[in-house]
Amino acid sequence: MQDKYLPADIERAAQQHWDSTQAFRVTADASRPKYYCLSMFPYPSGKLHMGHVRNYTIGDVLSRFHKMKGYNVLQPMGWDAFGLPAENAAIKNRVPPAKWTYDNIDYMKGQLKSLGFAIDWSRELATCRPEYYKWNQWLFLRMLEKGIAERKTQVVNWDPVDQTVLANEQVIDGKGWRTGAVVEKREIPGYYLKITDYADELLSDLDSLTGWPERVKLMQANWIGKSIGVRFAFGHDIAGDDGKLISDGKLWVFTTRADTIMGVTFCAVAAE
Repeated sequence: MQDKYLPADIERAAQQHWDSTQAFRVTADASRPKYYCLSMFPYPSGKLHMGHVRNYTIGDVLSRFHKMKGYNVLQPMGWDAFGLPAENAAIKNRVPPAKWTYDNIDYMKGQLKSLGFAIDWSRELATCRPEYYKWNQWLFLRMLEKGIAERKTQVVNWDPVDQTVLANEQVIDGKGWRTGAVVEKREIPGYYLKITDYADELLSDLDSLTGWPERVKLMQANWIGKSIGVRFAFGHDIAGDDGKLISDGKLWVFTTRADTIMGVTFCAVAAE
């Protein structure tokens, strides 16, 4: 027995053995219970950081624990590699987006392998590959046909540097979270999903989740943001340029406190 732990030697030998025996490759086995451990795919930014190590170590511990308990465990890996960040990084570094992305994937894959995670690499995928994103396109077309997706014009947060739309959560103190550029308000057409059609179903099913922390379920409920109240109208005589009353002389509002309506002293309308 060695009197010193030499990780470079011991871990390399163990990982080579796992590779040669395909220890983590998964095949169907109806005689054993199944366990699927899917961690969030990393964006191929170029190098792993300690956040990656923490995240995938947690998943790996779960995978190995269930494997030791006799489960048929699948822990796959993929790359969240499709979208604007890769294009901007490629422009900045003056290389084609595909080369930038695949070079980063190769490097980060080597880093993940050196950590010895129990990943079935035979199931690796990258979201920038046509054989993957064709299904995104197929699914979107089905939603478009069903009316779940629709095209309309709305005022959005626009990052003038990244040249893209930002969610409200990506705007910090009026600036883009990544570029720091002052965010503009623009009215542009785009596709939107009618997620509100499923709000009640999502909200009610939170109660059926077992083992989830209450604070996480509360965050989800707040994100869905269902409010119970009344919708009513204030009368007004505001006329448009043509002399006709705007919205038939009614300003519709919503409140969760109907008992305070008699105390209303003014109404404010957002400029947009």
